[in-house]
Amino acid sequence: YASRDRLGRTPIVIGRKEGAFCASFESFAYINLGYTDYRELGPGEIVKIHADGVETLSAPREEMKICSFLWVYYGYPTSTYEGVNVEKMRYECGKRLARRDEAQPDIVAGVPDSGIAHAIGYANESGIPYGMCFIKNRYVGRTFIQDSQEQRERSVRIKLNPLRSAVEGKRVVLVDDSIVRGTTSAHIIELLRKAGAKEVHMRISSPPFMHPCYFGTDISSKNNLIAREMDLEQIRRHLDVDSL
Repeated sequence: YASRDRLGRTPIVIGRKEGAFCASFESFAYINLGYTDYRELGPGEIVKIHADGVETLSAPREEMKICSFLWVYYGYPTSTYEGVNVEKMRYECGKRLARRDEAQPDIVAGVPDSGIAHAIGYANESGIPYGMCFIKNRYVGRTFIQDSQEQRERSVRIKLNPLRSAVEGKRVVLVDDSIVRGTTSAHIIELLRKAGAKEVHMRISSPPFMHPCYFGTDISSKNNLIAREMDLEQIRRHLDVDSL
């Protein structure tokens, strides 16, 4: 059996291969097992899966409130939700950022990993070269979900190493998917400054993060969300960027 929550916040995807079906949160989980996408469940839909078919037990509802952070941050690049691929969505967000920007940087960079597709979209749309400003340590996991501020700061220092040869003396547009607490972003900017960046202009693809979500981005208190405490100019000064 497989079911999706009544608002469709979390996806459920059905995969198919000869003589078998499966259910997963993301399609990339079964691609290497020989399955192909069959269909997604609708909000509130319940199905019974047999070896030879999928039987609907409860029809889907019409109201859909899927989590936008799937495309922005959580989603695996090869996954597709409601017909929209994660990597393509991030790329398109970066393009739209470039269209409304007046910055004149030397290079465009993305915060690994989820910010990179946004940055490439920005670079291709603007014609400004894309540059690799950070080398990522692959053995460090998500930083913003760690319990303490000290842990998050230590992980950021270990996780990202600035590439001095790429940023020294350069005006950098740094693109990321979101700002939650702002602490990780501030340390990333500090790393770029110490590596010799002449200017740092930060571009964020998602709107200000104003409310905790207890179904995914679980923040212990709304007071930890920087966009609730500061306006855009205050956040810019807090992060020490030339523009935001």
